[in-house]
Amino acid sequence: MHSTLSGFLSCWVVSDGKPGMENQCIGLAEALGLTPVVKRVRLRSPWRQLSPFLRLGNRFAAGPEGDPIRAPWPDLMIGSGRQAIAPLLAAAKLSRGRTFTVYIQDPQINPRHFGLVVVPRHDRLRGPNVMATRGALHRVTPRLLADAAERHAPRLAHLPHPRVAVLIGGTNGVYALTPTIMGDVAEKLSELARVNGAGLMVTPSRRTGADNEAILRARLNGLPAEVWDGTGENPYFAYLGLADAVVVTCDSVSMTSEACSTGKPVYVIELEGGSPKFRTFHEGLYREGITRPFTGALEHWTYPTLDDTRQVAEELRHRLLAHRAKHGT
Repeated sequence: MHSTLSGFLSCWVVSDGKPGMENQCIGLAEALGLTPVVKRVRLRSPWRQLSPFLRLGNRFAAGPEGDPIRAPWPDLMIGSGRQAIAPLLAAAKLSRGRTFTVYIQDPQINPRHFGLVVVPRHDRLRGPNVMATRGALHRVTPRLLADAAERHAPRLAHLPHPRVAVLIGGTNGVYALTPTIMGDVAEKLSELARVNGAGLMVTPSRRTGADNEAILRARLNGLPAEVWDGTGENPYFAYLGLADAVVVTCDSVSMTSEACSTGKPVYVIELEGGSPKFRTFHEGLYREGITRPFTGALEHWTYPTLDDTRQVAEELRHRLLAHRAKHGT
């Protein structure tokens, strides 16, 4: 794949800077062997309020607070998030169709405005240039995990096996991580360490909240566990690489997808709330035997790893080659 594209293809990633969106775009570019230029945009009014439905004057949509979106246009432009739509539409038009555009998520407008649209299968959007994935695209690869694991292994050598990576998200617009749930989860994790002899590698997020993190730290105090304190390099990828099993909260499709790309048993912590899209996503993974609810027990099973990023990259490679042949580039 890399030999046919990576040597001469220019690529931009466009987003509003939210990591969950930006990393999907970067992961797709990297799966093609490309090192993208990251453009973080902030739209001017009225595009900021009306995008994607205002499609006039998109060349003027990107405001001065963000990175400039102007010629020379790249060969490939990958965007996610509502603020990325106007720049993608502008690039396609002003490059006279030479720039191939990819939008990740449902753009809420006809997908024919883009070269390729990538949506999770729990979204209903379908079409000839729409790819539906089981999970979110991401940057996790076996090489990335191995490199991170090697860097952090000496510090974590004292942790016994089985080692469990614990990825804690938190409250968002759909789910709530309550102190009651956190207390129950922390108790189950402490039992894994005390009774099963497991070593725990725990990474909270900004959304976990100070109270919930305090509960977690108090229950795991004195046990073979590392709870990342937020300083230095985030050991998230190292934890995934060194783990024998992964426990992840249900509030992030990205975190769950990254966990399921490892091929290791993945247990999901259910939180309060939910939405039809999240429910469909998790029920699909349960049904296919990829994940199981976290009950505090450790089992072992195998499954075909989630490989959405590579599969989308392969399809995109074919479309890019056809597009370049059509435009004589």
